[in-house]
Amino acid sequence: MELFQLAVPSVYALILFLGYPSQWLLLHLEPAPLTKNELIFSNITLILIFITYTQSVYVNPGTIPSDWTETRVLGQSTTKKASAAKTRKWCRKCSAPKPPRAHHCKACKRCIPKMDHHCPWTANCVSHTTFPHFLRFLFYTSLGLGTLQKFLFTRLSTLWANRDLPSYLGPSPYQLFHLFTTLIANSITLFALSILFIRNIWCLAVNTTTIEGWEIERHRTLLRRARHFGGYLSNPDGHSIRIKKQEFPYDIGIWANIMQGMNSSNPLQWLNPFAPTTSVKTGLAFPTNGFEDEDTTWPPPDPDRAYKRREESRNVDAFTYQTSDLNAQDTRKAFKERQAEDVVRRRRPFVERLEESVRGGVEEENYGYGDDASDAEEEVESDKYKDGEGEGEEGWRNSEGERLEDFGVDEDVEFYDEQEDDIPLAELIARRRAASNAASASAYS
Repeated sequence: MELFQLAVPSVYALILFLGYPSQWLLLHLEPAPLTKNELIFSNITLILIFITYTQSVYVNPGTIPSDWTETRVLGQSTTKKASAAKTRKWCRKCSAPKPPRAHHCKACKRCIPKMDHHCPWTANCVSHTTFPHFLRFLFYTSLGLGTLQKFLFTRLSTLWANRDLPSYLGPSPYQLFHLFTTLIANSITLFALSILFIRNIWCLAVNTTTIEGWEIERHRTLLRRARHFGGYLSNPDGHSIRIKKQEFPYDIGIWANIMQGMNSSNPLQWLNPFAPTTSVKTGLAFPTNGFEDEDTTWPPPDPDRAYKRREESRNVDAFTYQTSDLNAQDTRKAFKERQAEDVVRRRRPFVERLEESVRGGVEEENYGYGDDASDAEEEVESDKYKDGEGEGEEGWRNSEGERLEDFGVDEDVEFYDEQEDDIPLAELIARRRAASNAASASAYS
């Protein structure tokens, strides 16, 4: 059994340890045993924690239908704004188009609709379908642990007030050990889950996932970098790409965000542990705020995420076959070599590339820092700790030191392998046919 397989049983064991033995302990400590109402409240909360955690673990995080096409889903949309939620992504590992806000999970080995992150403590993805259950689990756990913390501090304060009394009038050594063990475990767990709960409440209010928060910060970093190069950054092939500020499209207002995230407009349903699971179909297209043009996609363009082509492939005339003189064995060998070369080319961190260009005087010829030279040096220093040393641009970290793989996504797929130019021709033809059929159907209707 691998270590990650012990995560879920460990959480169940922790819930049991903090839930039931603590009740026995609190019945034998001053100033008084728990009242009947306190016992009822504690046990109801404990049951709710078990239910919501079980749903967070076992509810399917969702899959992308094999026949999914952007035209089919958006054609069923009833709002005009929803039609702006477009995607140009293609997942090479799934060999399928990727809906907006979906990501390829390294643990689940498939694309997950509106993936927030893969939680190791639930051994499941927090996604469009599981987020409401996960948030309810955090709420009831914070409530239960907070109540237990109050009970423990009340007994601890009484114990401190009576510290001068003879020891035989106080709790036994076993009860003292149990009290402090429970207090330490409860305090650490309450602190961690409360921070996570507050963070998820914020994400719910602004309708962002943890991964999208990373993408927003990445976009701000690119804007900061491009400011010193006239608004342009170069991709791995040396072509300049315009970097302009782009608003996050899925923040449609606090109330609408909450209704979408919790799958209900009824606040009572938000707390209902038996609330129905969100349909996967509603996680394939999302309404947008309309701040950007309809053709704008998220995440914004990132030059460092472009797939770098081989040098020889950029200098070859179209419709030519340079290995026609090879035999069958050498042809297969050459093909495998090209495949190996086509593995993601990890681009060096921006800091290293900029420092090299500064040493070579490139910035004076092409970029023209002028009075911004000192500002550029400050930006480089601020980015040094974010770019993983020797890891390439996919090793970029946000202000919390997180990179894409820390959220459970397949970093190579997410950072490099989803370019719109790499969508197979057959898929493009299928999309055009689907669009044509949808247009014909709407014309007849």
